[in-house]
Amino acid sequence: MFIRNCWYVAAWDKDVSGKPLARTICGEPVVLYRRTDGGAVALADACPHRLLPLSMGAVEGDAIRCGYHGLLVGADGGCLEMPGQGETPRRLQARAYPVAERHRFVWVWIGDPALADPAKVPDLWFCEDPAWTFAGDCYRVACDYRLLVDNLMDLTHETFVHPTSIGQPEIAEAPIETRLEGDEVVLERWMLGIDAPPFWRTVLKRPGLVDRWQVCRFSLPANVMIEVGVASAGTGAREGDRSQGVEGVVVGCMTPETEDTCWYYWGMARSFEVADLGLSERMKASQAQVFSEDTVVLEAQQASIRRHPEARLVTLGIDAGGAHARRLMARAVEDSAG
Repeated sequence: MFIRNCWYVAAWDKDVSGKPLARTICGEPVVLYRRTDGGAVALADACPHRLLPLSMGAVEGDAIRCGYHGLLVGADGGCLEMPGQGETPRRLQARAYPVAERHRFVWVWIGDPALADPAKVPDLWFCEDPAWTFAGDCYRVACDYRLLVDNLMDLTHETFVHPTSIGQPEIAEAPIETRLEGDEVVLERWMLGIDAPPFWRTVLKRPGLVDRWQVCRFSLPANVMIEVGVASAGTGAREGDRSQGVEGVVVGCMTPETEDTCWYYWGMARSFEVADLGLSERMKASQAQVFSEDTVVLEAQQASIRRHPEARLVTLGIDAGGAHARRLMARAVEDSAG
């Protein structure tokens, strides 16, 4: 069920330091740390001597020392030193994973290292553009990562799961358009001439009805970017002119941990009031509350799926975006299996 030959978010850049950080990606335990030059390292999280997790050890310079017998493993996974052994056992080798650092994330290639092209890291330009600002966090969610993709590609649920925050009846009532654009699945929803929800009204700073949009873009292996915003009604936002409004991108990168757990790296990039750090913190806290509501639903859904192994998920019209995404994922799994 895992797509291996691709880049996965392994951590936020701020979370990788001179201390070992353990992550499991597609069922493979990985340890992350930084070299003295600041570059990130990803190794199999198992000492090649007696398999104690290297994440229980300590970083020394550019290497990591096992906390059991003191084996020193270099950034390339090779054995550099073994106390009490005399000759260094060069045959001992931990797997080293290709790493790329971009868009505030540390990405790890979990498949064939010969295929690890940094140019294939998803282009999340809005996370680094100086005209935008970006902040977020991560959750470990006890569900199949594909359920999170379903969730983000069908925002109809906002009306019912988030009625006191971002939900409003118009979301469930508005028609959706789903299409393929190259390797992306795009689901587009426009709500024209409506009252703005409280948050959007506050940041728009204009009276009157608005046109609101949600454009969900799925790309492999499991990334969903959602363009969101509002503009004064009838000012051309749907036709591409968003100058009379405010917009952002909800960032969602899902990294499978096991068959029924995943890491959810989320955030919000925006192009308005980029210097307002207080607004950034308030938005992050609000977004965390919204995603915690999703987590309750998704973990309950996963538990129900385990209780009903014979049942199948039903696909309706509102599930079109997630259904297209699942087809792309299934095809990529087959290609990875080769």
